[in-house]
Amino acid sequence: MTQLMKWIGILATMVIVIIMPIYAWAEPAQQEELLDAYYTNAVLASTELYATNCAVCHGAAGEGIGATPPLNSDAIMMMSDIDLAKVIARGRSNTLMAGWASEEGGIFSNSQIDDFVTFIQQVNWEFVEARVEEMGLTPPQVIEMEVSDDMLEVLASLPDGENLSSGLYVYADNCAACHGTNGSGTIIAPAIDSADLRAKTREDILDVVTNGVPGTLMSSWGNMLESAQISSVIDLVYRWPELLQADIEFPETQTISFPSSPQLIAQGQSLFNIACESCHGTDGYGSPMAPALVNQIFLSETPDAAIYQIVAGGIPGTLMPAWGSRLTDQEIQSLVAFLRSNEPSAPAILPPILSK
Repeated sequence: MTQLMKWIGILATMVIVIIMPIYAWAEPAQQEELLDAYYTNAVLASTELYATNCAVCHGAAGEGIGATPPLNSDAIMMMSDIDLAKVIARGRSNTLMAGWASEEGGIFSNSQIDDFVTFIQQVNWEFVEARVEEMGLTPPQVIEMEVSDDMLEVLASLPDGENLSSGLYVYADNCAACHGTNGSGTIIAPAIDSADLRAKTREDILDVVTNGVPGTLMSSWGNMLESAQISSVIDLVYRWPELLQADIEFPETQTISFPSSPQLIAQGQSLFNIACESCHGTDGYGSPMAPALVNQIFLSETPDAAIYQIVAGGIPGTLMPAWGSRLTDQEIQSLVAFLRSNEPSAPAILPPILSK
């Protein structure tokens, strides 16, 4: 018996001597495989969530849209895990970035936010873009007022023409969608070509552009534009009559109307699913991020023009961004038509209070 136990001990020792080096050699490879599997699963799961909740602002390929920053940049990818998680969870003040953690009123769990951090650091954005397109959630193209070579040539002939050209570019990219491509105003914002406006002091106009106007659709641009850009566009406002006297041909602002048809309603529903559902909930019935829009009280008390204004100009001081520079008039009209079509069957719930 003693001899048997001795041989068992020897065999066990030999097994340990043989097996342990093999295990030590194989363990790193197994750990790497498990880590790769975790990264893959995190990226795949987050791709679906990104498509339905984030692409509308950050772009199908993470390229950023308008004032929303790109995610496919070295600066973002070099952020620490902790900093990235904080931004996703808590959002950023004075920007359109909301807090997405459930405890901040968002819809993501802590584990989903951790997966998003991995997603941003590891993802192939070409794959994401293809998946977003496959899901039919590619955001509409940003539309801009075109500044033609002829316009720039005329501006160059005026005193301080280079500054006027800079101001016109700022206006075209950020202001024309609301104030009109020819400065004559639209249904959602007053005219820029206004003697009353030019009668105001520069300090007054600077305050309006920088801080916005509470209770109106004029949002603050102090965090969006550099001081030199704001200054150049204010110069443009004061000198607008000179531009007209110089025979600059501005594009005509499209006339706003509010038609409705089955085709327009269907288009609006599709666009709502892409651009609005992530915040306003499935079928517009609201979510922790934003109020219900398919709401009998809201729809009965809000005319089409006001809905158009809200979509195009956003709501300053809330998470509702301005879509006027990203959607065409026809696309916004389709959203109005879709929401209006729900009025007969919409439930009567409390008037919406947009989340801050």
